[in-house]
Amino acid sequence: AIVAREEVMTWPRGSHGTTFGGNPVCCAAALATLELVEGGLAANAARIGARLLAGLRRLQDKHACIGDVRGVGLMIGVDFVKDRTSKEPDPELVAALEQAAFAKGLLLLSCGRSVVRVAPPLVLTEYDADKGLEILDECLSALAKRRGAKRRP
Repeated sequence: AIVAREEVMTWPRGSHGTTFGGNPVCCAAALATLELVEGGLAANAARIGARLLAGLRRLQDKHACIGDVRGVGLMIGVDFVKDRTSKEPDPELVAALEQAAFAKGLLLLSCGRSVVRVAPPLVLTEYDADKGLEILDECLSALAKRRGAKRRP
């Protein structure tokens, strides 16, 4: 929600068509965004994204249900499969994982049938990235036990 004086918030019909265009509020938002970007936001996304990718690849080594991990910066995709050889998607696991992670405070977003999109805010900290990986590991371990699966040797 935004609160401002009427003269700032009143625009002619059709003048607001883009996020950063056409009115004082959007211009202020654009300036604030530029300040964040210039303040190292992209560098943080690259650094924390590399940390997340490395952590997710460690989880891939540990959990046979992770078929692929790919991404750049803080836009990462994780494929969940029933079998790595056949690469058969596992949408049931993704649904169960989303619920288990949510119960522990981690919001996951599925994308397609069996991919989880990891796209946290660009201001993500090392602590939060590590905590998310910890929760994901706990959930995958618990789900594997429930399904009778074994960890990959």
